[in-house]
Amino acid sequence: MITVPPAVLDSLYGLAFGDAFGDRWFGILRRDGDAALAARTPPPEPLWRWSDDTAQAVVLVRELAEGGGAVDQDRLALGFAAAYADDTHRGYGASMHDVLRRIGAGEPWRAVVAGQFGGQGSWGNGAAMRAAPLGAWHAADLDAAAEEAARQGAVSHHHPEAVAAAVAVALAAALATRSRGGAAPARADFLRTVAERLPDGDVRSGVRIASRMPEGTSVRHAAEVLGSGYRMSGPDTVPYALWCAAGHLDDLHEGLWCTVGGRGDIDTTCAIAGGVIAARTGVAALPAAWHAACEPLPPVGVR
Repeated sequence: MITVPPAVLDSLYGLAFGDAFGDRWFGILRRDGDAALAARTPPPEPLWRWSDDTAQAVVLVRELAEGGGAVDQDRLALGFAAAYADDTHRGYGASMHDVLRRIGAGEPWRAVVAGQFGGQGSWGNGAAMRAAPLGAWHAADLDAAAEEAARQGAVSHHHPEAVAAAVAVALAAALATRSRGGAAPARADFLRTVAERLPDGDVRSGVRIASRMPEGTSVRHAAEVLGSGYRMSGPDTVPYALWCAAGHLDDLHEGLWCTVGGRGDIDTTCAIAGGVIAARTGVAALPAAWHAACEPLPPVGVR
């Protein structure tokens, strides 16, 4: 195992903050709706517990450290299954309960994931939610970022749109990492660069639409046009999350508040946005109360 690069750890922590922050908002919005968002009062719970988004991102970062940046798909599949077995109460989707149980029981992961949804595979957002730290790892080589993101995505999500969503997030995090120490790219340019490297399909179309949204577009309108995860799919989640991230590459705190405003699958959109933004900014500027509230991460360290 090798040392995890600082930008990768920053991205992982930003992902975890976004995940835990966003996850608290499901209950708040059910109780208080728009008033809670308008007041911008942080979630009151003493512990912001992260979900499967972070649990799987930790496994992925450990795999990158073990493989020197390369993904061993067989080992990664077993890592996901082991993390699931250790704690099944992290908000895993229904299909992932089935997939991870079967992999943990010894079934070949390729057959399990390819058999989901009548042989189409899942096009959910799980492959994308964990991908930002991988992009930070491969920031120097966008082709490698795309290739390894696709390889890790295929371990749980067979559908090409789910894999494209993972590639989009990894590319965005790689670009954010490349910009550390310099000026942030303009939102439209940033999103266009991501879209140009994606395969034709719904994810690419969504990111291209996001890149053409005029400055001043409201969060609510962006969420309505792009989708903010209500359908729990990669195409319905990633373009919006990247639009939020691309407009706040210098401010993780504001970026997460922006992302929450779109509602939808809030823990995942915030995890994606947080992982991308923090690859550039780190997490030190977040309020001290957030640092105290967020559930600590397990070690991903050096051996």
